[in-house]
Amino acid sequence: DPEAAREALAAVGAAVDAVVALDVAAPGAAARALEPARPAAVFNAVGYGVDRAERDPELARRLNAELPAELVEAVAAHRDPAWAGTALVHVGSALEYGEIGGDLREDSEPDATTLYGATKLAGTRALARAAACCGLPALTARLFTVYGPGEHAGRLLPSLLAAAGGDAELPLTAGTQQRDFTWVGDVAEGLARLGLRRCEPGWVVNLATGRLTTVRAFVEAAAAALSIAPGRLGFGALPTRTEEMSHRPVNVERLRAALGWTPPTDVAAGVRLARDFAADAG
Repeated sequence: DPEAAREALAAVGAAVDAVVALDVAAPGAAARALEPARPAAVFNAVGYGVDRAERDPELARRLNAELPAELVEAVAAHRDPAWAGTALVHVGSALEYGEIGGDLREDSEPDATTLYGATKLAGTRALARAAACCGLPALTARLFTVYGPGEHAGRLLPSLLAAAGGDAELPLTAGTQQRDFTWVGDVAEGLARLGLRRCEPGWVVNLATGRLTTVRAFVEAAAAALSIAPGRLGFGALPTRTEEMSHRPVNVERLRAALGWTPPTDVAAGVRLARDFAADAG
């Protein structure tokens, strides 16, 4: 809904020139939208497969694997040549790494094992090839466990927000799995910072905190912020998902070297920000 998008952007202080509804799955749609806009930089946050209901392999291939290279060609043809920063910032995923473990350095050899991870990895590689061919400064920023406003219903934090004020027990996994939880506001800032610096064609960078937190610790921090009684937290009631990744703290040296910055918001502060945002929106 373009009007709803305009209102949402204006509500957070954005100056909106135009909101265009676009079927990005349609071949050539991106180029047709970019030609009149002549953008300085494009941020591609299109992705299919984060929601558990999104399981169409053809749509995953189209949006995750094919679209990034098409965007490279469209941006190269229609961008503002005066822009000195990165022309295309593409949002990638931690699941591109798959089961390789370790600290997930950007120059490691990924082994994606899920539909989402494999198609996102194909998109990252296609973007790199296309960017190298036309010399476009374009990068992939691999995100990890992003939390905050805009998450799909049913994910961890939205479930906790929905449960606040009730009295039923919340079924949870044991919570021993560790994740790099990154506040969505820090992700937005990181993407903007990456767009402001010029990168080599096809560059890849981890956009994460470099700190691991157990799911249990995240839930306990959220429960404290949301006044959910500890006795309602049913740890161990659900099985851990088979696709959970296991790795050491994410390597963010490339991000730090490029920007002199890494996402600063810790889990407790991020949960409080999400709580306040939900209260204001409600």
